[in-house]
Amino acid sequence: MGSRTKARECALQALYQLDTSGGTPADVLAGLWAHFEPVDEDTKAFAEALVSGARREQTTIDQLIQRTSTNWKLERMARVDRNILRLAVYEILKRADVPVKVTLNEAIELSKKYGSEESSAFVNGILDRIANSSGLPGQVPKQER
Repeated sequence: MGSRTKARECALQALYQLDTSGGTPADVLAGLWAHFEPVDEDTKAFAEALVSGARREQTTIDQLIQRTSTNWKLERMARVDRNILRLAVYEILKRADVPVKVTLNEAIELSKKYGSEESSAFVNGILDRIANSSGLPGQVPKQER
């Protein structure tokens, strides 16, 4: 497993825990690093950037997910799916160093591993609509990616 793939997995676990029981990103990540397999510094740094960024931008991200997910209220989404979406939307909006296609593929793989049978199709559908929307804040036009 690649360093960034592992970082996304760790970030998802942290976002899920924050969504479930609250706390601070720093505390949740410290607990994650203390209780699980050793993770290299690059993986930790990327995971920490994803978690802090997704939390910082959560209001904007949640509004975008809600507008895009017709017939699904954010609160009714499976907690895993909701946090995979938050993680991926943060990358799409704010991480120009990560190609959108990579973000989409990684999110789908996370949903297959941690979500329900329907999760990957659900996550893919919402992220595809978001990634192909024009006028998103921070969005880089497709030809420049």
